[in-house]
Amino acid sequence: MIPLVDLKTEYETLKNELNQVIQEVLESSCFILGPNGGKLEKEISQYIGVAHGLGVANGTDALLLCLEALNIGSGDEVITTPFTFFSTAEVIARVGATPVFVDIDPKTYNMNPDLIESVITEKTKAIMVVHLFGQPADMDTILAISRKHNLRVIEDACQSIGASYRGKKIGSFGDFGCFSFFPSKNLGAYGDGGMIVTNNGDLYRKLKLLRNHGSSERYVHTHIGLNSRLDEIQAAILSVKFKRLDEWNNRRKELAGEYSLKLAETVQVPVEADEREHVFHQYCIETNQQDQLAHFLKQKEIATGIYYPIPLHLQKAFSHLGYKNGHFPVSERCTKRILALPINPMMTQKQQDYIIAAIKEYFGDQPCHQLK
Repeated sequence: MIPLVDLKTEYETLKNELNQVIQEVLESSCFILGPNGGKLEKEISQYIGVAHGLGVANGTDALLLCLEALNIGSGDEVITTPFTFFSTAEVIARVGATPVFVDIDPKTYNMNPDLIESVITEKTKAIMVVHLFGQPADMDTILAISRKHNLRVIEDACQSIGASYRGKKIGSFGDFGCFSFFPSKNLGAYGDGGMIVTNNGDLYRKLKLLRNHGSSERYVHTHIGLNSRLDEIQAAILSVKFKRLDEWNNRRKELAGEYSLKLAETVQVPVEADEREHVFHQYCIETNQQDQLAHFLKQKEIATGIYYPIPLHLQKAFSHLGYKNGHFPVSERCTKRILALPINPMMTQKQQDYIIAAIKEYFGDQPCHQLK
């Protein structure tokens, strides 16, 4: 089976270096809030081009802590997209606020900024913008709206580390940038992990308290926080992988370019918007035969993924918001058409050629030869 993500080959490639740093952490007996976490925070904040980085337990907590740092809660509204992973809106509801959805751009799958102002009310406190699948959202327009209406901006960049908008790294535009280090991400840990980046020193200091039970001094608690700390083993692993991030993102872009070149006449391939560097966390095609093609490729031992089968406004957990089928037609249409193909830095040219041939065989373009 050709996997969507090949973590086994990735580990074999880095095995000696990874085992060494893990052993060093074990021998140090320092597992929480140690030097590896601090090193990674510095590396990533400098890479993104911001003043501060803060390691946390996962990408979901990163988003949650940002909302809490901004005192967003009951009675407040946060605008976001219904076409994303559940955690984006989950954290808004978790702090007691209301997620308010706007539909997506049919080309980039990101929030359509032309729809944002129509849902702003006196209760609106922030925009949580998602850079989906590795492609940046339209930050110029979104930031202009946020300034006009005095709204905070939280970047959910959990799928897009390394991506750029007009030459500037994603995560550096809003009040906060949030990253996930879930194992399948472009920069993935061997467990959960996440990071928040910001240029705001006061908010950074508050976040630092909140991630550690609201405490800066042992047994002294000035805030109600939570336990959300990136552990030392994961930080050490991530520092090893971080050195390869740009190389691996470039490989993803090469694979995406090959897919698009060879499949453009067969299926709808991703659109890369102008002045945006897409890092292809996912490579998603569109077809009106989503399920049938996925089944065919499975028979050919090719993994695929559907992102996302149910948009957030139609999830049972958000039924109380009153959204129905037809409210966000672009998002609803995409759930029935998008299919993610394998794309990861470990993929060989032979594997990709086989996938392309299989898709063309399904659509009757040419025979597909078995992968040897």
